[in-house]
Amino acid sequence: MEGDRRQAQEAKNNFSEVINRAQKKGHQIITRHGKPAAVVLSMEEFDKLAKPKESLADFLFKSPLRGSGLVIERDKDGGMREVDFGDWE
Repeated sequence: MEGDRRQAQEAKNNFSEVINRAQKKGHQIITRHGKPAAVVLSMEEFDKLAKPKESLADFLFKSPLRGSGLVIERDKDGGMREVDFGDWE
């Protein structure tokens, strides 16, 4: 869904209106030099995007590998491994 577009200066000068439109009509795209630079969202739209769809426990519980017998073990030595960074210091 394409949102309304506004130049940054226009959005700055009419910020209350940008917020109202985000709440009533959906996200508002702010442009700089004709290219999308930012988006203003209603709090409701933001919450939908930011809220995890499910907990990690639920995700793992629904895994198709659950009950497959796959065993994942942690490295027993627990020590640090050497990493070669080449010439980087």
